[in-house]
Amino acid sequence: MAFAIKATPSSSSFPAAVQSSSPLPRRAARLAMVPARRGVTAMKIRAVAAAPAAPAPAMKGRRLPVSQTMSRLKAKGKTAFIPYVTAGDPDLATTAEALRLLDACGADVIELGLPFSDPYADGPVIQASSARALAGGATMDGVLEMLKEVTPELSCPVVLFSYFNPIVRRGLANFTAAAKEAGVHGLIVPDLPYVAACTLRSEAMKNNLELVIYRSIFYNQQLFCAAHNTGYTRERMKEITKASAGFIYLVSVNGVTGPRATVNSRVQSLIQEIKQVTDKPVAVGFGLSKPEHVTQIAE
Repeated sequence: MAFAIKATPSSSSFPAAVQSSSPLPRRAARLAMVPARRGVTAMKIRAVAAAPAAPAPAMKGRRLPVSQTMSRLKAKGKTAFIPYVTAGDPDLATTAEALRLLDACGADVIELGLPFSDPYADGPVIQASSARALAGGATMDGVLEMLKEVTPELSCPVVLFSYFNPIVRRGLANFTAAAKEAGVHGLIVPDLPYVAACTLRSEAMKNNLELVIYRSIFYNQQLFCAAHNTGYTRERMKEITKASAGFIYLVSVNGVTGPRATVNSRVQSLIQEIKQVTDKPVAVGFGLSKPEHVTQIAE
């Protein structure tokens, strides 16, 4: 089973989700602490890249789908390393370099966030990251063009994280087709309305994109059904897990992304509930910010 951390240390230049093995890979941990000052990011990336090289990936340009990647890790009893990067912060050239570096550091899947003006599921670090990217001129078209050049070089799949509004403005069919052309393997849409889920999933499937569904621990957020709500049933859990492709994304907090002192006590029991209705891997995100958090969940 795979687990995620949606971790956003205030000093991170990659405000993001590190989905990691336990313990955290050393090179990945160093990467997470790159200062966020504009102008030094690329230099710091190159400095980390100069560290002892990771083994060369054996399948450059032949990336497995997200579901196969996660299933392979699960079969080996391994935990996935899934880092998150906001596209365009501070610029797309740096983002491209970060994607290459994360791949070289052993990322199993990379979650790339499309910058958005109202990222209300994210805390102050990712909000600021999106604001910097937009101020620097990052656009959906620009991000997709960058991915079109970079993804053939990667050995791991890229999952695009986007709020629903930019997708609607682009058009669901147009967006999913463009994402496929850019080499994207999956989609995460945190505010996907229930009424639009089937349509987006259908368009995603036409383009061989895996739509990862969030499962909230506390609140009913469109597709989610809170475990303590009166409307919650085992059948509802089955419905949610069946709809998700790639893995189940379990949101571990009642709130936005960002560090928390401890792992919510409800997480462990809910993981067990999910395992009773599906054999799909589970990624736990939001609020996990320390290596011991990862260890606690992975064990």
